Amino acid sequence: MRGYNVRGSQPAFTILTIGILLISMFIVLLPFLYVVTTSFAPREEILVRGFFILPHHWTINAYGYLMSSRQFMTSFLNAVHITVVGTIINMVLTSLMAYGLSKRWLKGRKALNMMVLFTMLFGGGIIPTYLVVKSLHLIDSYWSLYLTGAIAPFHLIVMRSFFQSIPLELEEAARIDGCGEWRLFGRIVLPLSMPAVATFTLFYGVQNWNSYFNAVLYLNDSDKWPLQVFLRQMMNEANDSMENVSGVFEYSPTVKLAAIVITSLPLIAVYPFLQKYFNKGMLMGSVKG
Repeated sequence: MRGYNVRGSQPAFTILTIGILLISMFIVLLPFLYVVTTSFAPREEILVRGFFILPHHWTINAYGYLMSSRQFMTSFLNAVHITVVGTIINMVLTSLMAYGLSKRWLKGRKALNMMVLFTMLFGGGIIPTYLVVKSLHLIDSYWSLYLTGAIAPFHLIVMRSFFQSIPLELEEAARIDGCGEWRLFGRIVLPLSMPAVATFTLFYGVQNWNSYFNAVLYLNDSDKWPLQVFLRQMMNEANDSMENVSGVFEYSPTVKLAAIVITSLPLIAVYPFLQKYFNKGMLMGSVKG
């Protein structure tokens, strides 16, 4: 072991690590860079050149076309509505149930925890869930999306563990000062749990923004489709065209790429504000309880 030079191996290891990371970063960024830059290219240039990174001519015609498309703007606003309302419902129900299950004095706590764990292993299935939604008269209603994915068991378990990490002495001191359970939860527990709240707000927000499968199952009215369903219909259209009752809307390759960019922008814009809570929220919730 005396002949092994640890210091001499450090520069080579560092260079190798940096090289691997740079190659990985290039592989990840190349498709995204292609989509962004090509969305500003004229339609004719894509048809002639094929694959390229930097277009010869830059134009925003594709974005202007999307902004003037009633179908696209309607689906975009639908996606915003579903994401905002759905995430609020998700966080309210998940945090309340996680807070209740974090209390050791709660009667039936073990049975409830087992029920939550059971739903992680076994699902109801597509057809039984659809029949339940239909029997509740929720077809073509956004509540079919909100309620079928209201609480994610994994998020619930991690948030419950996070609540359990809060010192009991702090809660007892608040109760001695006359603080009730609702006030304790809203004024003390939630502010101390901001890493977990921000983390799962991001998770639920991404889930609702990317809502596709449930929307296809439960929403028959195309005016209620979220953005992901509309994008799927756009990408599947042959000959770059989509039929509508008011005529033909042509979706060229640049328009499709511009739609992908616009769809990704909200999540990219929100993530930096929540990223500082992300690692802390997942780590503390996973090692406790």
